Amino acid sequence: MENLSAGQKLDNAFTKLSEARSVSFELDLDTDAATLKALDAESSEPGEEIPDEMAELLSDATISFSVHSKKPIDKSDEKDFTAMAMKFSGADGDLVEYRVIGDHVYVRVDAEALGKMSGSPMPSADELPDSAGAFKKFLAGEWLKFSTKELEKTSKEMSGAEGIGGEEPSAEPSLDAKTQKKLTKALRQVIAQQVDFTTSGGSDGTEHIKATAPFRTLMTELFDELRPLQKDLPMGAELPTAKDFKDAPNKKVTADFTLKNGELTEVSVDLAKLAEKAKVKKLALVLRIGKAEKTTAPAGATEVRVDEILGGFLGGAGGPFGDEGFEEGEF
Repeated sequence: MENLSAGQKLDNAFTKLSEARSVSFELDLDTDAATLKALDAESSEPGEEIPDEMAELLSDATISFSVHSKKPIDKSDEKDFTAMAMKFSGADGDLVEYRVIGDHVYVRVDAEALGKMSGSPMPSADELPDSAGAFKKFLAGEWLKFSTKELEKTSKEMSGAEGIGGEEPSAEPSLDAKTQKKLTKALRQVIAQQVDFTTSGGSDGTEHIKATAPFRTLMTELFDELRPLQKDLPMGAELPTAKDFKDAPNKKVTADFTLKNGELTEVSVDLAKLAEKAKVKKLALVLRIGKAEKTTAPAGATEVRVDEILGGFLGGAGGPFGDEGFEEGEF
């Protein structure tokens, strides 16, 4: 049996992941609200500290994402993806859910919960007249259905993408295969030079590979390697320089990669050591990886136009908070 190094095992695991046709990710912070408030206090001006409600939300929040494609993920273009789903959840349930299936986007939001946490309460759906139409359904947390073509058109109009004279915007640049290979080579070179690996395994096919590196050194070296490729990156991306990282802590950070029978199932990055003065019990960024379940269109979704929702936020002098913005027949 071939005796692979930790780096080779990780390479193989990421290759398997890129060859999958469906994949799911779940991201969350392994911390508590008190830790987040302590960290925020280090950098916030007096009176601008993170609200307790937001700290509680972030400490309990989970973001999940799944994608399905007709081709392996790394060879897929936009037209190859058949379904996508995203969900932002808190301790009390799902706050935002979003699905893309075929030519439609499905969305539902817990507007009341998000409003309370952000400090900008939304009106209750019960407070609005039936003439509020789609906006009332939005506030009630019902599934809404939009045409992807209409969403794209509205997005372009709101961003002024069509330009003067109605000219079509040029296509956004994307990474070509040659640039992707250069990026991969640069990343591997930095990892080989700066990261120390240790491995440990169990009898059930589970193996842990821990990668440790000094944070500031790793980030500085990484972007130094990427800088020659800057002109090939989308949207002329501005990359940070060594000067931007000079105040970053250079304490060692450890990423724990969990492999099950050679497949990557979880990545946990311990960030607690990056705290300077704040007392941090635990602070880790955790990414769980698996095969995506089938994404289906939610039953009972109401098909609406984008302007119906925008009209709810912008209608009338009282905005969404007064009946004067919802005259009979507006929708």
